[in-house]
Amino acid sequence: MRKVFLSAIVTTLSILPLSAIQAKVTADEAQALGNTLSPIGAELAGSADGTIPAWTGGIQQVPQDYEPGEHHKDPFADEKALLIIDQSNVQRYSDKLTAGQIAMINQYPDYKIKIYPTHRTASFPQKVYDYSIQNATRAELTQDGAGLVNAKVGAPFPIPNNGLEAIWNHLTRYRGEYITREYIQVTPQQDGSYSPVKFEQESLQYYVQENPEKDNLLFLYKQRITAPSNLAGQVLLVHETSNQVEDPRRAWRYDPGRRRASRTPTVAYDAPALASDGLSTVDNFDMFSGSPDRYNWELKGKKEIYVPYNAYKLHSDQLNYDDIIRPGHINQDLARYELHRVWVVEATLKETEQNIYSRRTFYLDEDSWQALLVDHYDENGQLWRVGEAHAINYYEVPVLWSTLDVLHDLKAKRYIAFGLDNKESMYDFGTELNYSKFTASALRREGR
Repeated sequence: MRKVFLSAIVTTLSILPLSAIQAKVTADEAQALGNTLSPIGAELAGSADGTIPAWTGGIQQVPQDYEPGEHHKDPFADEKALLIIDQSNVQRYSDKLTAGQIAMINQYPDYKIKIYPTHRTASFPQKVYDYSIQNATRAELTQDGAGLVNAKVGAPFPIPNNGLEAIWNHLTRYRGEYITREYIQVTPQQDGSYSPVKFEQESLQYYVQENPEKDNLLFLYKQRITAPSNLAGQVLLVHETSNQVEDPRRAWRYDPGRRRASRTPTVAYDAPALASDGLSTVDNFDMFSGSPDRYNWELKGKKEIYVPYNAYKLHSDQLNYDDIIRPGHINQDLARYELHRVWVVEATLKETEQNIYSRRTFYLDEDSWQALLVDHYDENGQLWRVGEAHAINYYEVPVLWSTLDVLHDLKAKRYIAFGLDNKESMYDFGTELNYSKFTASALRREGR
């Protein structure tokens, strides 16, 4: 009954104008959270055939032999693939694949999707669950969906009424409060050759703090290139606001050549991403980031899809980057896919707006609101780019978040891999950061 009820809501509400579906869910509807639904809105029950198990809280304990600062040990290292999907059998399993996955299999003869047993490992601190339940009857969208109010810490819309509410759950999902990390980004040529670019990142997540210094910001973000030498020293600083129409994203770039930090209005929407060789846009960061105001958003409902999940093998510090990078795509023998339920959200560019992507289809994990797969279409409506987020549970926090994002360009037959960390220091979620580290004046001082 619950699945039928949710399906009816989605079908009815997703076609109504936004002004008609701004209402919060009722207290009676919110009673489902923690009963038939998880506190952030996932169905607790498994699938009828048992392929997808029930959610029982995800990973609850840190493995005994794990020490913070280490790469995360694979809880499922001994498991074997149940199924391998390639060109020989792709049509047989097409109902559980996205258009982008099918296109990748058809384009590359060596591309495969290895299916493993499903484990619903997503888990979060208790406060995320508590606030998600509170948000359900309080959170609201403003400015035709461009702004969010009356929500913090948890999923703002654990029972989403429309596509905008669903994508806001992705934009605000928990990724820890303080994040310091280093990672490699590569944009391989068609023959697989690549030159790594190393980044250092610091992020202060205001939305997930109970008493943040600033109440109009979602997060602060600073990204510095440290290698190669011809790019080293470039820094990007971003202040992400909770309403980017009323209060646009604030961004600064530090140019080591000119030794100055300058405000830049171009770090938004479909502007080229830093050091991406034209293969990625700013709003491709984190699978989708920034304001959703240029698109109409439709919630299509839920579907069972083979998605990248529990990618501990791909995350391993026993791998070199040459083990991962291949011509056209990453080494798919290292990637793990599982059958999970996902929310399907369709974003269609408004007639009055511009973006190089006319349409995007998002597949959002029901257990975490992480966008795991995104299909991007060009101005002619042709499938162009295919995004994948290979996620793990960083169980010392705990949080489910991607360890590697890959965006494949079907036309260029190239891709960008963002977040490679196999040989880098592991993410630090424990060092407290404050606003003073994320000001333009601090950026100038660091440059000097």
